[in-house]
Amino acid sequence: MSESAAPHALDLAAFPADFTWGTATSAYQIEGAVAEDGRAPSIWDTFSHTPGRVDNDDHGDVACDHYHRWPEDIVLMKELGTDGYRMSVAWPRVLPGGDGPVNPAGLDFYDRLVDGLLAAGITPSVTLYHWDLPQALQDRGGWTRRDTAEHLAAYASVVAERLGDRVTRWATLNEPLCSGWIGHLEGRMAPGLTDLTAAVRASYHLLLAHGLAVQAVRAAAPGARIGLVTNHSTVEPATARPEDAAAAVRLDGHTNRWWLDPVYGRGFPADMRELYGVELPERPGDLEVMASPTDWHGLNYYFPSVVVDDPDGPVPYAREVKVPGVPRSGMDWPVDAAGLEGMLMRLTDDYGVRRIYVTENGSAYPDTVAPDGSVHDPERTRYLEDHLAACARALRKGAPLAGYYAWSLLDNFEWAYGYDKRFGLVHVDYATQKRTMKSSGRRYAEIIRAHRNAVSAAVGAARPGA
Repeated sequence: MSESAAPHALDLAAFPADFTWGTATSAYQIEGAVAEDGRAPSIWDTFSHTPGRVDNDDHGDVACDHYHRWPEDIVLMKELGTDGYRMSVAWPRVLPGGDGPVNPAGLDFYDRLVDGLLAAGITPSVTLYHWDLPQALQDRGGWTRRDTAEHLAAYASVVAERLGDRVTRWATLNEPLCSGWIGHLEGRMAPGLTDLTAAVRASYHLLLAHGLAVQAVRAAAPGARIGLVTNHSTVEPATARPEDAAAAVRLDGHTNRWWLDPVYGRGFPADMRELYGVELPERPGDLEVMASPTDWHGLNYYFPSVVVDDPDGPVPYAREVKVPGVPRSGMDWPVDAAGLEGMLMRLTDDYGVRRIYVTENGSAYPDTVAPDGSVHDPERTRYLEDHLAACARALRKGAPLAGYYAWSLLDNFEWAYGYDKRFGLVHVDYATQKRTMKSSGRRYAEIIRAHRNAVSAAVGAARPGA
């Protein structure tokens, strides 16, 4: 047992025998090769090349050079022992103009990657939209326009027709909250707007795009199992004051209910519609499209939220506060694994989700490469252990959790934070592109191996005559 493994025991018996153990990445964060083989710019190329938008003026032009080094990265997945890999397809690599002609070289790349994963015994889970909207569509209004949702569905058809004979697990969107609120309301992500009306319209069209893409993928690949990936936090008031309790309800609506209620047939929350005061671009039948049946739901969880009323602040007039004694990650996010358990149970009990994957969960901490070249990251290791323990508790309570994808396989371009924030189980030296497995990665491999050994032992014990 490694040094990092000693302090923490996991209830591995809670995890089903066919549980998926995986890692996750996204195209713009790792691929690089932004101008190769016909790829056109995305909104993140534009945003990251705008001075002052990204820490250190970093950008994804090279990132982890995964476009050229993907065979090496599959070897790392094998070393971890994972049997699942959540990846995204870059829309501007496949349809450089957002619509119009398909770029064959872009599809060829994902063909090779999918085949390489399958040959290694790793099941790909493909996310169609992980924030890299083609700049050509942004120039025409982006997510504030309804036809962008229709273009995403057409793009989904193209990708599913090409890869659907081998890929069965699909996600339509990743974290529409970030695209809608952080990109259009807060301005901290591409396209960098601070316009409530634009944000509400974008949020609507993103969820419409999800429903249209569900239908498009099912038509193109009848065997597809498709879902939506959303990011959530548990929300609690910092005090017993009624004002803070009301603030928690508002932030919960902003962070959670606005994105879940329409997908599960409840429409948009009335209290939030009133709070935003923006007319939705509704058409008859849209809510039915948004609630198109899915096969699973992807939960991205990083931190909980504790809030106080902030009537002079921005919508939703709730300000997050630091709780004494609660540790914080290198992102200055509070660390509390109970929130992951809570969100898994909320999806199960409140929304009736019948199959859940934790599609992202991880932590950034400053990493130091030791003189011998190793990277010891005890805080990230403990974060991993604690959150897997939360998964086990949720499973014991009946959550239909089918898999866990650690964020992230590699250190990568962390959006507006650039390259300083490292989430990887594998360290990347960006100057040389050298990959080094961290202690957290080795611990994850131990956990996966221990689970598989326990499953094998149970199967052996169940055989007649054993």
